Amino acid sequence: MTSILPEKHDNTVALNELPRQKLRDLLGRFAAGERDRKNMLSGLQRAHERYGEAVVTRLPNMRMVNLFGPDANRYVLLDPDRIFSARKPWMMIMGKIFPDGLLLLDGAEHKSDRKIMHTAFTRPALRGYTERMNAIAAEEIAHWYKPGTTFEAFPSVKELTLTMAARVFFGIELGAETQKLNDAMEALVAASMSRVRLNIPGLEFYRGLRARKFMIDFIGGMIPQRREGHATDIFSRLCRTVTEDGEQFEDQQIIDHMSFLMMAAHDTTTSTLSSMLYELGRHPEWQERARNESLAFGKDDIPFDEMNQFPAISLVMKETLRRYPPLPIIPRIALRDFEFKGYRVPAGSMVVISPLHSHGLNEWWDKPETFDPDRFSEARAEDKRHTHSYIPFGGGEHMCLGLRFAETQVKIVLHHILRRYRFTLEPGYTMPVQQAPISKPQDGLPLILEPLA
Repeated sequence: MTSILPEKHDNTVALNELPRQKLRDLLGRFAAGERDRKNMLSGLQRAHERYGEAVVTRLPNMRMVNLFGPDANRYVLLDPDRIFSARKPWMMIMGKIFPDGLLLLDGAEHKSDRKIMHTAFTRPALRGYTERMNAIAAEEIAHWYKPGTTFEAFPSVKELTLTMAARVFFGIELGAETQKLNDAMEALVAASMSRVRLNIPGLEFYRGLRARKFMIDFIGGMIPQRREGHATDIFSRLCRTVTEDGEQFEDQQIIDHMSFLMMAAHDTTTSTLSSMLYELGRHPEWQERARNESLAFGKDDIPFDEMNQFPAISLVMKETLRRYPPLPIIPRIALRDFEFKGYRVPAGSMVVISPLHSHGLNEWWDKPETFDPDRFSEARAEDKRHTHSYIPFGGGEHMCLGLRFAETQVKIVLHHILRRYRFTLEPGYTMPVQQAPISKPQDGLPLILEPLA
């Protein structure tokens, strides 16, 4: 057994060990962290090419180990030997912002909370949400076209998904609160990846803590009424659900789960839809193929039980999630020593796998740098070459609970757009992508909309 992993050059220095003359180096490293947000993939690829399937980076009081490839994904996500904690690393990253969200739980607590939350994502529940999402999409998208102007797709999609989340998750009309809630979501996500975690006015982390206070007041104030009512939105279902074992969420659990769920559904769906619009703008042949399906369907709304009638949209969505996975990396903490392919990894190491990196490996994907939705067709099925080469929604016990909801929402929105508009990119435009903490365009994603005749 190899005694230790190959080490990368240290890229972080503890402040209390830093001589004054190296302050410039420290500032440079903070700048490098910002570059990683925009282009995390290049660093992962360099590390993999230079050091192989397992690479260690020493951080202050922490050893971070990147494991590369689908075998590593399967080993970490399925965790057959119960080696890894999801809670420990996510608490380090976002524990003060999203404490006790479902992603931040382990073991029996995770299993129990997931069981309760599953009641909000059953097929009957999803049928009801689908009706509402169709109505919202039709209403909001109808106002997108303004003659003689360039359409800023990213903020418009973000507002649409926020409106959907408010009505479907909470059963409310936002009105004047739309911007406050949107700002809170932005601040929470930014703070979860903040490099300077100080509660000082003006800093990212400070804004995130204030946003958390807003969410506690916003959600907590509605709980008593929802426990007594009969509404069918996700929030109300979680307030009332009692399992066969008599388990029910306490108020703080509801606040934590709904805050995290709101962020996960709102931001990740916005990410996927924005990237899909960009790729369909780049590839008009796929846009027409998907549009022809939607027009041939012959209905403005898609019932939940007919979501499988849109194979082209499904292929485009899968390929977009391959190229732009909303969550670029998945961290775990090793609770005890383990061995992976001859490398010994000590207990306490932060072990990181990466959908972003795995989805671009030449060994598993044909020309991975190209946009090619047909790679997911039954005839080619590149995603079936390994059980864990394609992991946009994670895997194992922490597989995304809202997977079916997210896929449904994306199909509904894109269906309504395709039936109403044709869209192109501005000449010479390339979308600037920020890959972390959640993949998204760095600009407004300008599109040229043309109403269909």
